[in-house]
Amino acid sequence: MTFDTTIAAISTAYGESGIGVIRLSGPESLEIMRKIFCPGRVPDPSKLGTFRFRPRYMHYGHIVDPSSMKVLDEALCVYMKAPASYTGEDCCEIQCHGGMMPLREILSLCLRMGAEPASKGEFTKRAFINGRLDLAQAEAVMDLISAGSEKGYKSAVSQVMGSLSERVRRERQNLLDILVDITVNMDYPDEDIEEETLEKLGADLEPVILALDGMLAGSGEGRIIREGISIAIAGKPNVGKSSLMNALLRSDRSIVTPVPGTTRDTIEERASLGGITVHLTDTAGIRESGDIVESLGIERSRAALASSDMVLLVMDGSKSFDEEDIKLLELTAESSRIIVLNKNDLGMAFGPEELRALAAGDITTVRCSAASGEGLSDLSKAIEEKIYGGLKRTEDPVLTNVRHIDLVRRARESLGQACAMIGMGQALDIIEIDVRQAFDLLGEITGDSASDEIIDAVFERFCLGK
Repeated sequence: MTFDTTIAAISTAYGESGIGVIRLSGPESLEIMRKIFCPGRVPDPSKLGTFRFRPRYMHYGHIVDPSSMKVLDEALCVYMKAPASYTGEDCCEIQCHGGMMPLREILSLCLRMGAEPASKGEFTKRAFINGRLDLAQAEAVMDLISAGSEKGYKSAVSQVMGSLSERVRRERQNLLDILVDITVNMDYPDEDIEEETLEKLGADLEPVILALDGMLAGSGEGRIIREGISIAIAGKPNVGKSSLMNALLRSDRSIVTPVPGTTRDTIEERASLGGITVHLTDTAGIRESGDIVESLGIERSRAALASSDMVLLVMDGSKSFDEEDIKLLELTAESSRIIVLNKNDLGMAFGPEELRALAAGDITTVRCSAASGEGLSDLSKAIEEKIYGGLKRTEDPVLTNVRHIDLVRRARESLGQACAMIGMGQALDIIEIDVRQAFDLLGEITGDSASDEIIDAVFERFCLGK
């Protein structure tokens, strides 16, 4: 598809940096850049509009406003000739200094020269419409940009390269073959072989169903890879919760003092543990308190415990068990939890055996010292094992996107309904409805059968300049 308009936007993050990028895409991209680019170390305004850009070569010069002959910044400029560009159409990029003023001035100049402001995700949307990316790959671009962990990054790279799209298209092709067989049998029915036809249809659907089951089996892991996992650090006052959070973050995020009850509110921060994005919440010490402010913090701590995926229940292992420890064990009994016996450097007054007896069951415990760092690597491993222990790993591409998971689930349900109809000996035209629905649902993942409304909704979630 050819777009009549040329769009422009700042493609780097707002703020101060060494380099900033203004991107243009569309039929007038090259002409606009030629009008404002003056090559060489010493800008010569007479050369404006005369420079011949060599595709995919970086050229040094200055950006000059032709109306005032004012030099806006020195820059490196590159022209990508269609179709060998990100969007599949003529693209230009201007690399200048990364301050907000030069970026705004140059973007404003591009707009005055005839470009239009790009909307959110419009560059990637043009890449999709021009066949450079499918919809799943386009969504993975944003996952790649926002990846906060090694596993999330690797998953996004794999999907940008088309691993998920390839698998989805393979199963769609299998369904298309089945739909062709159904259509042929409906057009040329033979009652003598109807039972044999239904039997073959069920056999053909089985491997597709197994493939979708395999993809759904890894969706729990996929959600964790993409979104991360929330972990509340809980315990009674002065057991080292804030020290543990600081140790896991490798920074002094939480205030640490010897005074019990220093943390009066929840403190949230993000970290990467074992390649997984972890949203840590340092909570106020849980105990009975007459202090109004502290009581509010304790209530928020209880709410954080209830909403978190996992709890690190921190106990002072250098002191004997007391009634408050028992209450916290009871409070977190239904949570996915790890008992952290902190202050190992001061000696242990009790261990896992005593904990198991009190908790009346097997529990995960880790001895460590937030002060010295001893045992923190063991804690990271225990967190990773706890996260992935209940998940079924598969060789299928991991579904990380909620939209994709929902579409695969619904496609699987449609095929299950088709199999139920086969078992009941229903007519082929009835079975065909469910098979076609599954075919269309999988097509929404890659964009092959997605409506304009779905496509617009996907790209509205993108950032400007991408």
